[in-house]
Amino acid sequence: MKPARPLAVTLGDPAGIGPEIIAAAWRALGAQGPAFAAVGDADVLARHAPVRRIARLEEAHGADRLAVLHRPCAAPVQPGRPDPANAPAVIGWIETAVALALKGEASGVVTAPIAKSVLQAGGFAYPGHTEFLGALTADAPWEGERGPVMMLAAPGLRTVPLTIHTPLRSVPDELTAETVVRAARVVDQALRRDFGIVRPRLVLAGLNPHAGEGGSIGLEEADILAPAAERLRAEGIDIRGPAPADTLFHEQARQAYDAALCPYHDQALIPVKMLDFWGGVNLTLGLPIIRTSPDHGTAFDIAGKGLARPDSLIAAIRLAAEIAARR
Repeated sequence: MKPARPLAVTLGDPAGIGPEIIAAAWRALGAQGPAFAAVGDADVLARHAPVRRIARLEEAHGADRLAVLHRPCAAPVQPGRPDPANAPAVIGWIETAVALALKGEASGVVTAPIAKSVLQAGGFAYPGHTEFLGALTADAPWEGERGPVMMLAAPGLRTVPLTIHTPLRSVPDELTAETVVRAARVVDQALRRDFGIVRPRLVLAGLNPHAGEGGSIGLEEADILAPAAERLRAEGIDIRGPAPADTLFHEQARQAYDAALCPYHDQALIPVKMLDFWGGVNLTLGLPIIRTSPDHGTAFDIAGKGLARPDSLIAAIRLAAEIAARR
């Protein structure tokens, strides 16, 4: 399935692997698409592919050169050496892509990796992409439960971290029944709307070993997770758990659910990366726009060395296009 309108792909940190994986994705997808244009510095991208500067996103169709909505960096770009002086440009690329999606000119947004610490040194006020996208789209119309909620997707597995970049010792304090209920509503809605699943099946992982083992290894399951699951079932959402996380991710177990809600970051990300390290996709649910991203970082250590693999970005572009076609 392909959307009629191109996707907007942001460059990410220009000193990271974003420029080279965007160029590699353009070569891999070729004329078959999905069509996309990069939003970023055309001169940086020109180091990796022939580029065509465009004024409007609709000009992105065609595979002779990589289409770029040129928005220049403020400082020279050296691979592997990020510069906070370019933070305003990186932020601006995201804002431009989101605005295009909100206006209906882009069918969705795919974001190459950013370095949060570099952006924050340049004045960025958000923990990451997900929260920034939520703020940029907060006033746009949206039917249903509003996110943002992060989902990680690989063939055969979708996971949702209920807390994201939270120190492990702080997870029990941030994990509330309302957090679980809100996320589950967004996930149920997204599985229906964006993945075409008529009757989504969710599973809720326990926080503690053995899902608390009746309270002997922790009370979060009894006090927070079980009441949240019961409330969701009363609303008509098919969710089971809390279930011991160590038995949720083998092949047979994955057949019983469409998405797993996990109390903390690594509980959700490790199984996805074990299953498909190179091709996992990060997507943001509950937004009036479609947003996907490769499930990896800027990789400054290999930037510019020709070692970066575009698999995850290609998967992110394809998934964004599939969701756009369904919507």
